[in-house]
Amino acid sequence: MLAILAAGSIFFPGLFLLSKQCLKTIPGLRWSEGDAVIVSARLVSSVQAVMASSAGYIIASSCEDIIEDQHWLTSTYIMFAVPYFVYDIYAMFMCYWYKLRVKGHEEASAAPQYMSSALTSYLRREFLMVLHHVVMVTVCFPVSVFWRQGKGDYFQGIMFMAELSTPSVCLGKILIQYKQQHTLLHKVNGALMLITFFICRVLLFPYLYYVYGRYASIPFHMVPLSVPWHCNLGAALLMAPQLYWFSLICRGALRLFTGTSRSQRPHATAAAPKELQTDGSTVPQPANGYSTLSTEPELATH
Repeated sequence: MLAILAAGSIFFPGLFLLSKQCLKTIPGLRWSEGDAVIVSARLVSSVQAVMASSAGYIIASSCEDIIEDQHWLTSTYIMFAVPYFVYDIYAMFMCYWYKLRVKGHEEASAAPQYMSSALTSYLRREFLMVLHHVVMVTVCFPVSVFWRQGKGDYFQGIMFMAELSTPSVCLGKILIQYKQQHTLLHKVNGALMLITFFICRVLLFPYLYYVYGRYASIPFHMVPLSVPWHCNLGAALLMAPQLYWFSLICRGALRLFTGTSRSQRPHATAAAPKELQTDGSTVPQPANGYSTLSTEPELATH
């Protein structure tokens, strides 16, 4: 167990550092530190998503009995992926930090008090995403590895496959970061993100309830009354942020496909008083890509 945790602790930060260094040093690229950090963070998230989805498919397809069948990859991948959620909190902050610097904070970039202010702003702005990551480590990890007692590997595999939406989310962030909202790729990726997020995250728990209803030979609407209360509570707590983020994706998609974007209103941004841009909490888009601002052109992301 400790060896698997150690492997994850080395793999995800190591991939991030390797990617960042390559983007900064490869001839023809030589990206800035900030650009390399932001793109590397998206790359690691996409790699983790592909690994989790692949593991989930292998697990789910191997379980004929959705309650009793077990697969060794279930607990193994959970332990391997736990360090990712810890690393990703740091990576999201670094993305947020460099976005602040791009927005005109270079003069304060070395000040410790400014770093502290940026951290406070980041935690306030990204509270829901940080909370989600903390819960994954402190609650979902022990529940999935120890409390389940080897039951329900099929359900765990299906939940892994929720990560299928993440690569399109990350690509959307990168395209927005480099102002490619006008491209066909951004529109196609936005549609793909909307579809995959809805299928893989919004329909996730209704599907699991449906599968259990078939297994137990009970009607779908009776499933919540037939499973333990803590299962319903856990599903509700995990489902709530997905619905919120999906609502932001829908708002972003509406702006994208109706042509309402910041790129079409350049004077609105230019007219903002510079002194309003000195507060890190008011300027950059959220590090996770979700935005509740009506003027934000991007599609929401994970």
